Amino acid sequence: MLITLFNAQRASVISRAALMSLALLLLAGCGTMGNANNTYAEPEPDLSELVHAAAEQMIASNPELTRYSPMIAATFVSIDNLSQSSTLGRISSEIMASALSRQGMEVREVKMRDSMFIEESVGELILSRQVQRLSAQHNARSILMGTYAQGQDFVYVSARVVRAGDAMVLGSADFRLPLNNNTRSLLEGQGGW
Repeated sequence: MLITLFNAQRASVISRAALMSLALLLLAGCGTMGNANNTYAEPEPDLSELVHAAAEQMIASNPELTRYSPMIAATFVSIDNLSQSSTLGRISSEIMASALSRQGMEVREVKMRDSMFIEESVGELILSRQVQRLSAQHNARSILMGTYAQGQDFVYVSARVVRAGDAMVLGSADFRLPLNNNTRSLLEGQGGW
């Protein structure tokens, strides 16, 4: 009887140890579940992060760029139709102007003045024939311009700061934005995607 009691206690200890080992294995497996390489996916960069990095790149490639202040900002336009923009084009221009301002560029706000025609659905489009007239009107030495193109998985954005007097490119930066639901929503205003 004593041997039976000893064997029962020993079996109980072994069962508890086996259960504990099994529980630890299950917990360890939960930590890597769905992630075979045990690495975590980085979140996609958002528009603001990409634009601020592009502005830093633009100033780094030409530190003298801030000498061409004040600057006015034109709405970024679709590369497929330079007279068409979208919410993406308007907000990209706004964020880039803000980012360049943080880098030391003086930015003149033109939406506050009546002298520049602003079409509600397009924004402050500046075509090459208007550059000199508008820069003189706003006493600007440079103009921020940009284009974007939609691909299958990304939207490609190209931004430039051009000298107002002769449209010479003073600085440029490019980036690509993942084409996710947020980006598609920003593009909807351009009349299709």
